[in-house]
Amino acid sequence: MLNNLSTLDLVLLVGLVALMPLTGIIFGKKANSEDYFLAGKSLRWWQVAGSIFGTNINSFHLIGMMGVGFSVGFAQAHYEILALGGVLLLCYVFVPLYRKLNVFTLSQYLEFRYNATARLLYTVLMITLITVQLVGGFYIGSKTLVFLLDGTQLEITYLQGILLMCLITCSYTIFGGLNSIVATDNLQSVMMLLAGITVAILTFSQPEIKGFAGMLALDAAQPLAQQKMHLYLPSNHPNLPWTGVFSGLMILHLFYYCNNQYLVQRTLAARSDEEAKKGILAAAFLKLSIPFFSIATGIAAAYLFKIRLPEVEVINDTAFLQLIKVVVPAGKGLIGFILAGLCIATFSSIDSMLNGATTLTTVDVYQKYVNPQASEKQIIRIARLTIVLMVIITAFLAIQIFASPDPNSNFFLKISNWGGYFTQGIVVSFLLGIWWKKASSRGAIAALVLAPLFAFWVENFYNTQLGIDPAWQSWWGEKLNFMHRVLLTAVFTTLVHVLVSRIFPDQKAVEADSLAPAPPWRLILIFFALQLFLFGMVYQGICPHRVAAFLGALFTLGVWLWGIRMRSSGHAWWNESRFYAGLVNAIVVFLLFYFP
Repeated sequence: MLNNLSTLDLVLLVGLVALMPLTGIIFGKKANSEDYFLAGKSLRWWQVAGSIFGTNINSFHLIGMMGVGFSVGFAQAHYEILALGGVLLLCYVFVPLYRKLNVFTLSQYLEFRYNATARLLYTVLMITLITVQLVGGFYIGSKTLVFLLDGTQLEITYLQGILLMCLITCSYTIFGGLNSIVATDNLQSVMMLLAGITVAILTFSQPEIKGFAGMLALDAAQPLAQQKMHLYLPSNHPNLPWTGVFSGLMILHLFYYCNNQYLVQRTLAARSDEEAKKGILAAAFLKLSIPFFSIATGIAAAYLFKIRLPEVEVINDTAFLQLIKVVVPAGKGLIGFILAGLCIATFSSIDSMLNGATTLTTVDVYQKYVNPQASEKQIIRIARLTIVLMVIITAFLAIQIFASPDPNSNFFLKISNWGGYFTQGIVVSFLLGIWWKKASSRGAIAALVLAPLFAFWVENFYNTQLGIDPAWQSWWGEKLNFMHRVLLTAVFTTLVHVLVSRIFPDQKAVEADSLAPAPPWRLILIFFALQLFLFGMVYQGICPHRVAAFLGALFTLGVWLWGIRMRSSGHAWWNESRFYAGLVNAIVVFLLFYFP
């Protein structure tokens, strides 16, 4: 429980939170459906970056990721580090393709490539997934607000927290469309970064921690099995096995960044392909700060609490909030500022998911099947009604399902688990659709329908049949981790898509616009060959992993610069988005080697 907030804390908290809907209303633009859903295709790169970051980073990250770092360790950083694979595919494969086809929704691409049934199935799956994530968003958001304000003059209940979120989110999402959401996303991104970094600085400055290097020393002093600053955990680890991280988690990243309506919608709203790419890469740089100001801070908090509060039992999802009480000085306005950033983080993904679901419902259902001749005014009216209905339904489910939540669960991992049931068929259908001209509409439909069914079945089969075998337990654990489930489902779905496509080929010719250009295989092979060589040197003990980190980063940047020179467009290399893609790739390789 926090002590009563000072007057300065209250002014900052209320004022900054009120600034968010005010910003959305002021910057909202809704002259027509393109304005409402795609912000008039006028976004600059920094607006795209802020909106992507604000959509991706929310209280799940500031609270959930810190909670996983607190309880599990730095391996949680793979959620940010390995996202680069999806980011690069989005930049150089999917964004040019989507923008060339001038689509509002990603499902429109599936209709162009396959047929209307594939489009409808994507819409149904995405709305189902968004509903699940919205329920989780309302839960963790309200839980956050309740804990933050507990014992203060603004104390609220779980139900009141959900109602407050509904009112604030609807106040600008309904009236301003994507322009409002982008404006508030950028505000949210700045506030979240400042709040998170402030808490991180205060935590690492504690005398028990003595900075980041001090935290590394504390961790190294622990028995190996208890150390937290490791990226790689055993393949049978219940939460973050390395085998699942480099397989199933990568597939989830591909979905989230390439085939996810509510995130990709920001790139479709950019004023040019290059602005979209620069915005995506800028968001990727921002994401790489999260392992340090959120996850590593959670690890530092674990050691701080162990030393300073040995008798206090801290629950995973409340580590961030407990940390505020311990490290943030009272009476200086910092608590109000941090709480405002955290409250704003509560709304950052909810508005984006609402806009994505609204776009799908309005364009793919209402305009496609109900009223193809709908006027701009009718389209916007239906979009607003959809937002209201989605908020009512998901808020009601959050109230019913999480009336008595489990305080010991890692909610971030739970939401990732739930979302993983619906995505593999989508990823496979998109990837085969753009790189295999024989992929047929019946193959895509089979993949989209069977993927969720197989995911539920294989998890139950493993947990009840294979998981009881000690040999399987030593490999993948007693229960099937959701990342391994995603991998198995993706393999099954690919086989289904390929088999059905060969048995039932499409009669129509595949249009060139629906296929992506061939990847630069020579550069890709050189890149992986160099990394595998370094990995072998580290594994054999010939090269220290920290030396390999620097060599791997230099090799990576060199390969990218070579590729830029081979495919030069006449711009200076520092103006090429590909240079920044190479730079962020080099940072990722450095991190993967540096933290074993």
